[in-house]
Amino acid sequence: MPTKIRLQRHGKKRFAFFHVVIADSRAPRDGKFIEKIGTYNPNTNPATIDISFDKALNWVKKGAQPTDTVRALLSYKGVIYKNHLDRGVTKGAFSQEEADKRFEDWMKAKEDKINSKKDKLASEAEAAEKKALEAEKEANKKKAESIAAKTAEVTETAAEGAEQAAEAVAEGAEQAAEAVAEVAESATEAAAEVVEEVKEAATEEAPKEEAKEEAAEEPKAEAKEEKAEEPKAEAKEEESADASSEAEAKEEADKKEEK
Repeated sequence: MPTKIRLQRHGKKRFAFFHVVIADSRAPRDGKFIEKIGTYNPNTNPATIDISFDKALNWVKKGAQPTDTVRALLSYKGVIYKNHLDRGVTKGAFSQEEADKRFEDWMKAKEDKINSKKDKLASEAEAAEKKALEAEKEANKKKAESIAAKTAEVTETAAEGAEQAAEAVAEGAEQAAEAVAEVAESATEAAAEVVEEVKEAATEEAPKEEAKEEAAEEPKAEAKEEKAEEPKAEAKEEESADASSEAEAKEEADKKEEK
């Protein structure tokens, strides 16, 4: 049965990680597998590779064919180099002790290289973080200066507006006082004019009333005089009539006596 060492996909979209499995080459990529020998996560820097060294070496010696990606992973972990040294020992090219020494030296150099890369990445990350922090401080400083300038401008504008408002209020008060004074003056003048008009009207109406009173009193006086004179005239006429009758009576009496 042809056997392959391949990756089996897991995880979310755009954030995948993989299992390193031993599977039949005729099986689908994410189908059944024979054995899981490790995991591979490319989302970290450097990538996280966790493979069982002994199991991987055993399957490689049995003839399992790794895919290109898995071959790179096995080479990174030293499985391919260890298989090469063991084949050299089997052929008698060098002893097992020599093979073990060569592999240890290779692993040490590999670990040093990995550690130096990790240190470099850490220093770069620290430098990038420091740079970002300085850039953020600078941006905050500029923002604070901009806000302070805007605040000062707004404060100055508000002060100018308050001053203008105070001036406008003062002008309005002065105008109102002037208007009140003008209204009071005009009211006083109007009242004086009305008083004068009333006085003039009163002075004009006084002669008219006197004329009316005189006109009314003259007929009354005449009527009284006429009434008073009529009884007197009548009394005089009666007295003259009585006197004439008495004179006539005396004359008749004298005539009778003469006879």
